[in-house]
Amino acid sequence: MTDAPYIRPDMKAFLDMMAQVNGPKLADMTLEEARQSYVAMHNLADRPARQLPVIRDLACPGPAGDIPLRLYDAREKREGPTPVITFYHGGGFVIGDLETHHALCTEIAALIDLPLVAVHYARAPEAPFPAAILDCEAATRWVASSPAELGRAASGIITMGDSAGGNATVVVSQLLGQRPAAVPVVLQVPIFPLVADANGSDSMAAFSEGFLLTAETMAFFDAAYGADRNDPRGFPILADHSAAPPTIVVTASLDPIRDSGRAYAKALVDAGRDVVFLEMRGVTHSFINLRQMVPSTQHDLERVIAAMQFMLANPA
Repeated sequence: MTDAPYIRPDMKAFLDMMAQVNGPKLADMTLEEARQSYVAMHNLADRPARQLPVIRDLACPGPAGDIPLRLYDAREKREGPTPVITFYHGGGFVIGDLETHHALCTEIAALIDLPLVAVHYARAPEAPFPAAILDCEAATRWVASSPAELGRAASGIITMGDSAGGNATVVVSQLLGQRPAAVPVVLQVPIFPLVADANGSDSMAAFSEGFLLTAETMAFFDAAYGADRNDPRGFPILADHSAAPPTIVVTASLDPIRDSGRAYAKALVDAGRDVVFLEMRGVTHSFINLRQMVPSTQHDLERVIAAMQFMLANPA
């Protein structure tokens, strides 16, 4: 018999509260209901958005029409180029949007004091794989070119995102490695990412039910998105990692897709790349969007930001 996993007290209180909510499962909702429930959960569980001098909606050209973007900056104006974060939201490529991650993006921009551009890519099932990735790539190339509409010059790109957005973080870095943008990717920050197929993993078996993200929900997202299991744009662990940029891989110990992130960190180490691996113990998937209801996760986010500052200040 294995020992029960460690769960932080504030995380356990949130999970117990969620267990009392006798609502329908995500897979049993209509698409619109599922999207609304995701917004509602983040509005309930995350800290309020910070007030920033710059929060501005933008758009850039994409392969299937304009891509909605949102610029965040803790400074009204910037003198000279800086790294710019391109942030890809989670939600299984199905249910997230700019609003679900708005509070988080304000926090990241405030803590790290760099411009951040959130990308609202085309979502499945209306636009299945690889539509989201094509949008994320196009938006990142646009940001890298320092267009006048952005009002900020990029010296480099930091790709960053959570869950499905963590997948996009790695894939976009790989695509820009193969065909460079106007400036290079200087850092990538995949947070509890799906990089390798999680089916059959130890973490999927251990945390498939009762830890916020469930195996059933993952199957729902997988069916809607329809990623090709032989295509590195769907499962970027399959790609060559010999030229991967400096990376911070962040996982959650109670996450069914935890082992995917661990496998990616190992692949980077095996390829001799610079990588910081942070596993936040005692918390679930989505912990960076639970900072109001699970207060200890604010410190987890601050650890991620500190690691980013370290890597940016100490390039190889």
